[in-house]
Amino acid sequence: MSNVKAVEVYDAGNICPDDLPWVSYFGVAHFKLLKVNPVTGQTITLLKVPAGVQLPTHFHPGTVIVYTISGSWRYMENDWVSNAGDVVYEPAGSQHTPESLGDEEVITLNIVEATLDYVNENGEIIARDNWKSLLEKYHDHCEAEGITPIDVTQF
Repeated sequence: MSNVKAVEVYDAGNICPDDLPWVSYFGVAHFKLLKVNPVTGQTITLLKVPAGVQLPTHFHPGTVIVYTISGSWRYMENDWVSNAGDVVYEPAGSQHTPESLGDEEVITLNIVEATLDYVNENGEIIARDNWKSLLEKYHDHCEAEGITPIDVTQF
């Protein structure tokens, strides 16, 4: 008799972004909530920002990975520009002010660990987004639009 236990196998999941609505974010930007992990706090989103828009300065205690799908953008604090196909890795403890560049809207895929803390000019937190707040914004949008939400928390 073996002491080896059977390992439970989980199926891979698939979510089609076309099945999810764009949710307003800061009035001019929009996000699609692709995946939420309430255990780790990770969120995976698409973010769409019109050309020439500056979003609020934010601080994040966890890491962030951003893949640029279309358009060009930068952080005002840096001298690089992220173009379509580029990957930006943001270490935990970073603070930035994003700005879209050029004439094309920006669409990015964002993998965020923990929170995004929006700060004022004194570095004081004025707003916070995490898995729970983004999920609530998604559900509120679906309810207002009469859309049945997809469970983006499932494993």
